[in-house]
Amino acid sequence: MFKAFKRWWKYLTARTTTAINDKADPRIQLEQAITEAHDQHRRLKEQAANVIANQKQAEMRLNRSMEEFERLNANARQAILMADEAQRAGDDKKLTEYTAAAESFANRLITLESEIEQGKTMALQSSQAAQQAKAAVGQNASALQKKLAERQKLLSQLDQAKMQEQMNTAMASLSETVGEDVPTFEEVRDKIEIRYAKAKSVSELTEQSVESNMMEIEAAARNVEAQTRLSQIREQLGIAPAPVAEAALPAATAEPIAEPAVVEAAEPVAKAEPG
Repeated sequence: MFKAFKRWWKYLTARTTTAINDKADPRIQLEQAITEAHDQHRRLKEQAANVIANQKQAEMRLNRSMEEFERLNANARQAILMADEAQRAGDDKKLTEYTAAAESFANRLITLESEIEQGKTMALQSSQAAQQAKAAVGQNASALQKKLAERQKLLSQLDQAKMQEQMNTAMASLSETVGEDVPTFEEVRDKIEIRYAKAKSVSELTEQSVESNMMEIEAAARNVEAQTRLSQIREQLGIAPAPVAEAALPAATAEPIAEPAVVEAAEPVAKAEPG
């Protein structure tokens, strides 16, 4: 029963976590991860500081022990010298006292030597631990800086992803039918293109009609000019115009007479009149 409840509890926890991750804002989750990385780095620095402090304390204890060793060694040597002087002086009492003091200093030196050796070992280990702690802090600081730089990249990618998702949604809404009474974008586009093509064709036909009318007007103008020129030539030749015949002729069938030929025909007539 307990195992079943435990499995069910783990399932609910995983389901809740999945639901939260699906609905959570990635920007907020990223800031949470960066905050946690900062906290880890702070805790690591505190631990490294404690290790380095232990190293400093070990070094200070070792220095004190070595200073005490030097002092005891000097005292022991002084006690031996004084005992030797008392022996030469024949003072047995002083000899006994100085010898006992020298032995006491010697015993303390033996004990202190052992403490110094242990202190050296502890100082060496503390120094190695401090170096490792410093290296760990430096590596973690580099990793933290890398995460901070990567955060900017991820935030930029997140903004690009949101923009792309909005564009995809907009394009999908344009390509899908909104409702039965609302045409799609493609249908509206086809309708506009058909209307534009029809208007363009009508415009081209209108332009062709205008061009045809212009051609007729230009032809009529040329015909009138030709009739005027023929009238001038007839006047030069002294030929009376034939109003009925000329009026009956269509404008398109009137053949223009070349100007050089008319000039040549007019010159003999002008010479014959004086005679």
